[in-house]
Amino acid sequence: MNPELGQIAIALAFCLTILTAWFGLAGAAQRRARWMEAVDGLSLGVFLLTGFAFLVLVTAFLGDDFTVRYVADNSNSALPWYYKVSAVWGAHEGSFLLWVWIMAGWTLAVALRSRDLPDTFRARVLGVMGLLNTGFVAFLLFTSNPFQRLVPMTPSDGADLNPLLQDFGLIVHPPMLYMGYVGFSVSFAFALAALLSGRMDSAWARWSRPWSNVAWAFLTLGIALGSWWAYYELGWGGWWFWDPVENASFMPWLAGTALIHSLAVTEKRGTFKAWTLLLAITTFSLSLLGAFIVRSGVLTSVHAFAVDPTRGMFILAFLVVVVGGSLALYASRASIIASRVRYSLLSREAFLLVNNILFVVAMAFVLLGTLYPLAYEAVTGGDKISVGVPYFNAGFVPLMLLVALALGVVPALQWKRTPPERVWHHLRLMALASLVLGVGIPLVVFDALPWQALAGLTLAVWVLVTHVVDLVARARLGLGRVPVAYWGMWLGHIGFVVTVFGIALTAVLSVEKDLRMAPGQTESVAGLTITFDGIIGREGPNFVADRGLFVVEEQGRRYTLHPEKRRYAARDMVMTEAAIDAGFLRDVYVSLGEPVGDGAWAVRLQVKPFVRWIWFGAIFMMVGGVIAIADRRYKRLRAAAPAAVAGARA
Repeated sequence: MNPELGQIAIALAFCLTILTAWFGLAGAAQRRARWMEAVDGLSLGVFLLTGFAFLVLVTAFLGDDFTVRYVADNSNSALPWYYKVSAVWGAHEGSFLLWVWIMAGWTLAVALRSRDLPDTFRARVLGVMGLLNTGFVAFLLFTSNPFQRLVPMTPSDGADLNPLLQDFGLIVHPPMLYMGYVGFSVSFAFALAALLSGRMDSAWARWSRPWSNVAWAFLTLGIALGSWWAYYELGWGGWWFWDPVENASFMPWLAGTALIHSLAVTEKRGTFKAWTLLLAITTFSLSLLGAFIVRSGVLTSVHAFAVDPTRGMFILAFLVVVVGGSLALYASRASIIASRVRYSLLSREAFLLVNNILFVVAMAFVLLGTLYPLAYEAVTGGDKISVGVPYFNAGFVPLMLLVALALGVVPALQWKRTPPERVWHHLRLMALASLVLGVGIPLVVFDALPWQALAGLTLAVWVLVTHVVDLVARARLGLGRVPVAYWGMWLGHIGFVVTVFGIALTAVLSVEKDLRMAPGQTESVAGLTITFDGIIGREGPNFVADRGLFVVEEQGRRYTLHPEKRRYAARDMVMTEAAIDAGFLRDVYVSLGEPVGDGAWAVRLQVKPFVRWIWFGAIFMMVGGVIAIADRRYKRLRAAAPAAVAGARA
């Protein structure tokens, strides 16, 4: 398939995005029904054209078309076919084409699933998304052409995909992450449509909430997959490094978590409108900031695309326009945004407000630690400074402990006002039980733990106990009367508990040894006996490897682990492939370093208790976010939307 067809498709899609933005926004402003009706077909056209361009690029990779510069730089004839497909989004140009196609998919989904909304409101939402699409497609078309030809000097073979990315985790991680990043554009578009229409009642929050939950679920899954990949692929044995590019995805997650809670309050109580609108703008703005950090070339990371900084300037300018324009619109509507709902300090609204504040402060803390080194380097003309793990842990961990404390109180609270004696009667025994279970049992089982771990475990137990008691109380009235949205919320919060358990126990119970091991040598670590039986050679499709043989004896069980040191010929890169015996309660982790003479190797042996609970918890949170939008109330409310806001059509 001719690669130029893909470029033509992108150019046509660019024209359609301009028309989508115009017919959506101008049609709503002038109440022209035909213009607003045209947006659906235009959205479909953009999706099909960008999808066709993506298919053209996939075909170029599978066909080893090294006349295309992007294919030559990121593929190789010996690369397995599944990695050739994932190589499409393995570097800058192709990954942004995927971003654009996903954005077109979200726009089409909104067009198809929002037909019951008022015509003008719906047209404004799609018009805003069309405007965003215009910026993204322009970036792809004018600065990041994935179909650029290499003529006349066409290489006989490609440079190969970065070996770090030749892994299943990187096949699924970027698409899931992009689904979350771009999905929050829907929340942003709904917020701007509400500001443009001047109707900032609970209806727009009700319509926006399912989309925000889905985007948050995708982003949660994407971050978890990235953490899992870093754990087993990089050979360090860590699951989070506070890398700037990790932070780039984590910041919109923090803001998005505050957003989905704020939307719940706006929908149910008609308050927090200003919070919700500002959080919708902030969350998507942080997604764009993440794109700038990854693609600007201002930092070096194993995750980043080190590209021409002029592309970063394009995204930075786009970010300024989007953020500046949306905040200016927000400021112009400030007088009509304020809520008039009253509530006491001891109420569900107040504690959800505390939740919002804590998440926003945590986000700002991470943002400062991420951007400060970049700002320092820019101001000093090249001097570098590092903000490391101690900074992030010192501020972020206490904030999350406060979140857990507030989260455990919420089930005992009522909307608007809760009598203090009710809260005291409801929570005193659970607080005592949490203290006993969170401190007493760990000290008995694990002998001694740092106070920070005990605090984390106690607060995790606190959230677990209060939520289980609340579920039991609701179940007594009949499980059929428990809303599906409640189950989603409950599972999401339990996922938070499981992740906290995993983090606290892994942080303090992990055992690590860096050793020099010769064939036949035996070492003990955390009650395990590990024997190094030597090295054998192995040949892969596009690499050769030194494969270790490590025999592990554990409580009567005997098994062999095979860590590898791989050399990829095309890029002349050496990669570490750790060997992991995964378990529900612990992982045994072995990785090879470098040969140190006489057949001996540098070896890292690790036992990591409960590390998989971190990702189990993230999966529970993701599933909870999806379940919450399956509530039948949303179908009824969506069906009733035209009647509820009939005045919006006038």
